[in-house]
Amino acid sequence: MNSNTFRMPAAVLLATGAVALLTAPPASATGGGSTGGGEGKAGAVVLRAGLDVGLLNKTVHVPLSTTLNEVNAPSTAQKTALTVALDGVEGGKPVSVLRADVATSKATADKNRAEAEANLANAKVHVPGLPALSLIQVEKVMSKAVCEAGKKPVASSNVLGSVTVLGKKVTLSAGGPTKVEVPGIGMVGLELSGTQTTSTTAAAAALRLKVSVNPLDLNVAQVEGEIVLAEAHCESPAGTPAPEPAAKSDVKPQTAASGTGAAVTTDANLAETGGGSVTPYVAGGALVLLGIGAAALVVTRRGRTS
Repeated sequence: MNSNTFRMPAAVLLATGAVALLTAPPASATGGGSTGGGEGKAGAVVLRAGLDVGLLNKTVHVPLSTTLNEVNAPSTAQKTALTVALDGVEGGKPVSVLRADVATSKATADKNRAEAEANLANAKVHVPGLPALSLIQVEKVMSKAVCEAGKKPVASSNVLGSVTVLGKKVTLSAGGPTKVEVPGIGMVGLELSGTQTTSTTAAAAALRLKVSVNPLDLNVAQVEGEIVLAEAHCESPAGTPAPEPAAKSDVKPQTAASGTGAAVTTDANLAETGGGSVTPYVAGGALVLLGIGAAALVVTRRGRTS
């Protein structure tokens, strides 16, 4: 379990940007811990929270910026609970941000392939001031990013089963954000399954929540910010693209006729040289005509002498 006390001013949190989904993933280590050699890069995180917590008895805001199971290749993590301690919130007791049956993240990378994956199952997310009411409950969410040398990067994310926000079951739409508003508590906007790919990178996040709640309880006046569930990203290795398989030819080579020892000829045009296939017949016909002429000559001479 992680437990941290944050005393950074709210301006620092807001200036740095609490959560940048897809466009600014965390810095990643290359495979094998090396910074060169063309290895791929990959990273994953189960939960990333950037919240600004306003207190009732003070005119200050307390930043809550934390992550669960953030890994960079090659690494894995399997913690299922996350708590943080915030000054002046909930009587100084640690705030349970997330509890889950499964909360795993994994990243691998080498010179051929980089891959990252994050999974959450039966998870509940809480924010300060609402200890008894879950901000969101999910049955299962997962994201995966794969970057392989010579191939187009692939990113995917899924939200499986039911989703409950501030005690209300919701149906998420891929067409745009889903907004859930509860009178007296606040509003939560959800974005479903965000993915992004380029020629060398891929990134995915299963759920992104924009939070704006007013608990007015446990010394918490307002909570605003973003939470991302199941985020994965990768960068392709700088390797040589895989060669395309050679195309098979349908043309069969011509072979010589069996026992002849000579190749088959398809266009000889031998008539011009006197060696065509009709030459024997022409010669034979000429001999016959010559014989008939000679016989006629003999008969004619005999007739004259008689």
